[in-house]
Amino acid sequence: MKVAMKLGRLAGRRFFAAAALFSAILVLPVAVAPADTPATGPCVPIDFTFFPADNPWNADVSTLPVDPRSDAYIASMGAADELHPDFGTEWDGGPNGIPYNVVRGTQPKVPVSFYYADESDPGPYPVPPDAQVEWGSDHHVLTLDVDNRILYELYDATYDASSNSWTAGSGAIWDLKVNSYRPAGWTSADAAGLPMLPGLVRYDEVARGEITHALRFTVPRTQDAYIFPASHAAATSTDPNLPPMGLRVRLKADYDISGLPAADQVILRALKKYGMIVADNGGPFYISGAPDMRWNEDDLRAISAIHGSDFEVVNTSGAVAPPAPVSTPRVLLGRTGRVRVGSTFSRRARFTDTHGRGWTARVNYGDGHGSKRLTLTSSKRFRLVHRYKKRGTFRISVRVRNSFGRTGTAKLKVVVRRR
Repeated sequence: MKVAMKLGRLAGRRFFAAAALFSAILVLPVAVAPADTPATGPCVPIDFTFFPADNPWNADVSTLPVDPRSDAYIASMGAADELHPDFGTEWDGGPNGIPYNVVRGTQPKVPVSFYYADESDPGPYPVPPDAQVEWGSDHHVLTLDVDNRILYELYDATYDASSNSWTAGSGAIWDLKVNSYRPAGWTSADAAGLPMLPGLVRYDEVARGEITHALRFTVPRTQDAYIFPASHAAATSTDPNLPPMGLRVRLKADYDISGLPAADQVILRALKKYGMIVADNGGPFYISGAPDMRWNEDDLRAISAIHGSDFEVVNTSGAVAPPAPVSTPRVLLGRTGRVRVGSTFSRRARFTDTHGRGWTARVNYGDGHGSKRLTLTSSKRFRLVHRYKKRGTFRISVRVRNSFGRTGTAKLKVVVRRR
């Protein structure tokens, strides 16, 4: 990724104080749709856990040792700064927070073009034309396919009604059923190369009384480094006292939260057990969440009684380990194919992927019929079968994706002649 993008996103976060706008009662009941008819729409309840239990986002870090540089890191992040909920009801005329959109598996997928395509997962993405976009500068669009449990995230997204497509700075696709990560050095929709939705404070979780995952937060400055599970840096400084992307902090175990509102206690218990992860440059100790008109702004403001000095940096080395090496599928389709009009083109093909697993594949035969799912064998082979009904030169495109989010593509030219 270009250095300009990395630096440009340093200033891409909002610095503002929460305003008391609309007050709501947190204990309002949350309507959860039956499992066979999951709710859809913006910021609806989600009734499953993101990623497997052994994923870093779900790791209990309450007993891990304190990092030797904890005091220096906390000082550089803002020891005297208040913990700030960067979410709520409304702010400056729009939703306050990072919204997400829940769709069914039948949601049509549309093209997405990226101006940082080299570190983005190619489309199409199942983003509705009326998807809720983050209010403010970063314009994130988070879309969850609740049926297939796949998360699609975009940074700096804009919808083009004339072409029914989206443009974005970068994009990432996350299979929430497995432990998927970005390739080393890659960004995502987030500066650190992390997924965003798994780290948000969501109203439905707080209303249920428990958050069972780490949270996402920002700091004013980071160093040009990252630690797992992050995969990308967004700074040029080599100051060792600045936090790297992916650094994890937790609220100190002896901090007394009993006098705070019940909603705040839910958030703070999660910060003691799971902690929060540095994900972007922005306000000091700005914790991210999804907007909801039911948030009680007075309760949220009360959390500012906590300061940076009430946190400690967790040493996650050894406990939250990087995954085994990953590789990108290499698709092998062979030489140009030839077939007569009305006849069936058939070819056996294969792919290689040394460290990958959990592959899925799609093929587009290039004659206007869209893409189809390919059946893969355990030996990494598949068969191309298609009948062309008109003459011409067509290009078959095959895309194979593994569970780590790495995608390999290849194209094959097919010449269709007259009978």
